[in-house]
Amino acid sequence: MVKLPLIFILTFSILVETVISLSIEQPCQDFIETYVESEKPKICNTPGCVKAAYTLLQNMDSTAEPCEDFYQYACGGFVEKVRIPDSESSKTQFGLISDELQKQLRDILQSDDTKEDNKVFQQAKDHYKACMDLEKLEKIGHSPLLENLKLFGGWPVLDGDKWDESEFDWEQLLYKFRENGYSSDLLFDFSIGTDLMNSTWRTISFDQPGLSLSREYMIQGLKNENVRHYFSLMKRTALAFGADPETVEKELEEVLNFEIKLSNATLPKELRRNAFKLYHPMTLADLGHLIPWLNWTEYTNRILTKEIAQVDSTERVIVYGPEYLTNLTKILAEEPKRNIANYMLWKVALSTLGYMDKSSRDLIEQYSRDASGKTDDTPRWKTCVSTAAGSFSAAVGQLYVTKHFNEGAKEKMMEMVDDIKDEFKMILDEVKWMDEGTKVKAHTKLQSIKDYIGYPQELLNNTLIEDLYDGIEVTNNTFYQNSINMGKWSIKYSWSKLRDQIDKTDWKRHANPAVVNAYYSGIENSIQFPAGILQGIFFDKDRPTYMNYAGIGWVIGHEITHGFDDKGRQYNQEGNLENWWDDDTKAKFLNKTKCIIDQYSKYEVKELDVSLNGVTTQGENIADNGGAKEAYKAYQKWVSRHGEEQRLPGLDLNQKQLFWLSGANIWCSTYRPKTLKTTVQVGSHAPGMFRVQGTYSNNKEFAKDFNCPIGSTYNPEDKCEVW
Repeated sequence: MVKLPLIFILTFSILVETVISLSIEQPCQDFIETYVESEKPKICNTPGCVKAAYTLLQNMDSTAEPCEDFYQYACGGFVEKVRIPDSESSKTQFGLISDELQKQLRDILQSDDTKEDNKVFQQAKDHYKACMDLEKLEKIGHSPLLENLKLFGGWPVLDGDKWDESEFDWEQLLYKFRENGYSSDLLFDFSIGTDLMNSTWRTISFDQPGLSLSREYMIQGLKNENVRHYFSLMKRTALAFGADPETVEKELEEVLNFEIKLSNATLPKELRRNAFKLYHPMTLADLGHLIPWLNWTEYTNRILTKEIAQVDSTERVIVYGPEYLTNLTKILAEEPKRNIANYMLWKVALSTLGYMDKSSRDLIEQYSRDASGKTDDTPRWKTCVSTAAGSFSAAVGQLYVTKHFNEGAKEKMMEMVDDIKDEFKMILDEVKWMDEGTKVKAHTKLQSIKDYIGYPQELLNNTLIEDLYDGIEVTNNTFYQNSINMGKWSIKYSWSKLRDQIDKTDWKRHANPAVVNAYYSGIENSIQFPAGILQGIFFDKDRPTYMNYAGIGWVIGHEITHGFDDKGRQYNQEGNLENWWDDDTKAKFLNKTKCIIDQYSKYEVKELDVSLNGVTTQGENIADNGGAKEAYKAYQKWVSRHGEEQRLPGLDLNQKQLFWLSGANIWCSTYRPKTLKTTVQVGSHAPGMFRVQGTYSNNKEFAKDFNCPIGSTYNPEDKCEVW
């Protein structure tokens, strides 16, 4: 109920008495009704507003106190009512939209071929069909893997005493992996990518390898539950392929210990956030002097192959964290050959389990259930949609956007992006801790950010799509071989560009529209919002604009702010790694980020006895805090141009309060306990409840709009603010 001021009540009473006594006719009565109506909040009752209100109401727990637990207030109904399917480990707003998008892609991939379908579209559908042909997969069984294990000299745990150690050389085995379409990055990583200090050119780089499990888990060994599940997968796989049960436990525990040694040799994520400390340019000859146990020029040429490129010892390369390679020297010198071979062939087996018969797929599905807490297998069609859409992202993306993307979203998005960039500009103008020289460079970087919305127009050109996928060999009945072929093609495509100058605006870099995500690229200094995320809880042209600024607007601000978080700030306006900060300003920035680190490190899931890692999540947390603030202020500017919008039916909240409610809704989520524990311990993003609490409790406007008393959970006396 609207409370009227006393002076209005007295005036209105006199006015009514006068009207009655004088028997004034209809004109005055109309004035009275209009006068009273103007004091009522205007409610939007369009179908879009009713639908939006219903969604917010369904997700809410109106019994919760907003100033003490706004996440529960906004998302308590979601957590209570949304059921996690047996085949999934969590359910989030991102996941709900992804579910619908996957169904749309399935319909596309299962559709009858048409005359308009060119070869690439047919190949995408064939890849999907081969994945779905379970009868064919059963006939083939796991024979392709067994044949390749034999080709690679045998998996010792399977071959037992027949395995010949004298024939083993890990370097030669890596070359065989490369020739046959398997990863050669098992002991260390070899790749070709952007030179961080000269981002218009590519360079060869060496780094620590990716691990089977997060380093935080692996270094704990069998004391960790996830490592035990991983070890169980190793043993079950070896037994399924015919290993002697009596030797499996002993041999594979030694393999696990070898992988733990590799894990201990790697740098933790906390120490890999400073790109300057990781980046070590040198020649291959220099690397040979530093790490003499390998002829690095010969190795590089064998991995590249003559078909792609050849180099000499003067080739400039980047070594990221050379400490790992130094540590690896000692590990390889001391480790028995049998253990190294067992490890390398195990990784081959692990990489192929999902591409074979049901008994092989069940091994990986059981591990997934053990690690995540889900109770059923992933539906086959979902796996196959992800595989086909991932392999042919541009082709499938074209089919998706032509059928499902609302082109009207792009114009509204452009207005929001401009508004939110303007707000970050004002933030830069107003910050007191940044010196003028650094501030000028920050403004230049902000103005240089390129934005990519929806999809590039070139995606609709069939000739360009055909050229992009030229050389791929895919059929509709050999899923295992298709996957090998796709891997070979992908490596050849990307590595062949070693000597080419990089065009950061190339449409092919932004040609994956059928995903529910958004990105900031430091080396491009760009933000990208694919078509897939411009829907649902994030964006809808038929609802009030404050919901869009709170939803996709927060995401826009989040991605812009990534350019100025602890990692993004290390790159200049051209996307090059450069220390463009004044030392004193840098120190003040790091002090502000420490506040964020300390704040989020205190967040704990008490029932699981786990706390958030404030260091590894700091970039996302800085981006969240900045993004919500920028989106809120940008919407106020929008109102000054377009006027105040109507409220939503059924919700006794004003427009500003509805902004905050809508923003919190994008993080509504529910997790299985094991998945939540993993997300908290090793994730780079905080779980939804902490993203809301951390961001809103630091925002003065939120506290003001909900009248939160100082000292309440969402209005603490001490707040953190980077941007």
